[in-house]
Amino acid sequence: MEAIWILLLLFVLIMLLGVYAAVRTVRAAKRGIDRTVHQARRTVEETRLRARQLAQPGAAGDLAQLRLSLRGSMRATEQALQAAAPQDRSLSESLGLFQRLSAHGQDLDADLKRLEQEPDKARIAALLPELRQRTQRITHSADSLRWAVQERTQRLAHDDLDSLGREIELETGALRHWTAAEPEAPRTEAPGPGAPGPAGAGARPAPEAEARLTPEPGPRTGSEAGREPESPPSPPALGATPTEPPAWQNSWQKPWQEPTRPENPA
Repeated sequence: MEAIWILLLLFVLIMLLGVYAAVRTVRAAKRGIDRTVHQARRTVEETRLRARQLAQPGAAGDLAQLRLSLRGSMRATEQALQAAAPQDRSLSESLGLFQRLSAHGQDLDADLKRLEQEPDKARIAALLPELRQRTQRITHSADSLRWAVQERTQRLAHDDLDSLGREIELETGALRHWTAAEPEAPRTEAPGPGAPGPAGAGARPAPEAEARLTPEPGPRTGSEAGREPESPPSPPALGATPTEPPAWQNSWQKPWQEPTRPENPA
């Protein structure tokens, strides 16, 4: 029994989905048909107005010209706004202003259409200056709005193109990282065994100078025979100022100042 109820519920859901899809399809088709009919009527109307403008000079031709200029300006502005609004959300206020302007344009077009059926030509001639002024004001507002939207769209496109170009240049530079010339470190060659080093660094006296500085040892006395020979101290570091003479100079240059030890009688 439960399986039957589940099948009935699924059947009802499928029927509802089918009805919803059919309604959506019918509405979409109706909108398409209405749009096609509206475009066809507009094309027929504009063709009739062009023919009247050329075939009927005077007040009737002036009315047809005013209607053509009004309809053309309003249609071009509407198309520009509809094309730019999805990419630029800040045009919502502009769309609101155009809707208000469209209401005035529709009222003016209705007045011009009624005057086409007016048999009194004098009345039409008397009303033409005021109607021409209204038409110029509406078309000027529509044209200004359309030009501003077009300039804004072009400016945004140029800014986006500039930003894209900079990003592409950075990316191409990153992709071609191996072409960047890396600075080479200066190569220092080790000096040879016979090459002189830098001045003042690790310089040693010549062998002749060392020989002159080192005194020859004389005959040792009995007290000196039992002592081990002292190794000469290392020379002082370069740049250091000696405060007192080395010990080896004191031992060899002034032997009389050393204390004499008594000799062992053994």
